[in-house]
Amino acid sequence: MKIATFNVNSIRTRLPIVLDWLKEHEPDVLAVQETKTPDDQFPAGEIEAAGYRVGYRGFKGGAGVAVISRDEPEEVRFGFDDGGPADEDRLIEARWPGLTLINTYVPQGRSIDHEMYAYKLEWLGRLRRYLARRHDSEEPLIWVGDLNVARGPNDVAKPENKKKHVCYHEDVRAAFEEVLEFGFEDVFRRHHPDEKLFSFYDYRVKDALGTNRGWRVDYILATEPLAERCTGCAIDLEPRRRERPSDHTVVHADFDCPPGRTGG
Repeated sequence: MKIATFNVNSIRTRLPIVLDWLKEHEPDVLAVQETKTPDDQFPAGEIEAAGYRVGYRGFKGGAGVAVISRDEPEEVRFGFDDGGPADEDRLIEARWPGLTLINTYVPQGRSIDHEMYAYKLEWLGRLRRYLARRHDSEEPLIWVGDLNVARGPNDVAKPENKKKHVCYHEDVRAAFEEVLEFGFEDVFRRHHPDEKLFSFYDYRVKDALGTNRGWRVDYILATEPLAERCTGCAIDLEPRRRERPSDHTVVHADFDCPPGRTGG
């Protein structure tokens, strides 16, 4: 079973890259963030023509999330259910027999003194409570997406210069760890414990990819029943090298088939 995540920074602009990646790698699930596309303009037909099902939610001027999968989910739901802002274009949950996947686009935060940074911290707290209400750490559960947090010093170039950045500040890293304490393992670090490999390379940084000046903010996180079945996890830099690329690239992981699934 192959699971992948990709912040496309506009699904319509990056559709050729997405379709090529699906054709070449044949994932079971590709979670997509920052689609930047209202639902009535989402290119579902092109994705379905490639042999995949897709669930999506986006608004004009919003973030946008989608789950592309070979098998149609038994259930798809969007957003928080706690009475606060639902943020349906930032959270999508899909369930199949033997597997539940949560795909999120966590707010970036803008700056430490901006109200959106406080909202980001609150958002991570809401997600932790969402997990506690709806899920159990013993179930086969995967959390993926652009989480807009570099977990540690190996997850960002020159971390000594990033201590007040909204994606590396001590408060956001602590909030992220609290969500992980639900029972998630970072499967990339299971297979690459020390490497400085990144999934985001800012357009504004000259030759960021060539000089490896990036961030690892895109994750595949799994509860123990799946983490122990993870046979590999990698960052594919080829999509970032394409013409008109996203500033992010694809992270993907392979799992031995979990209980209740037959593969394919």
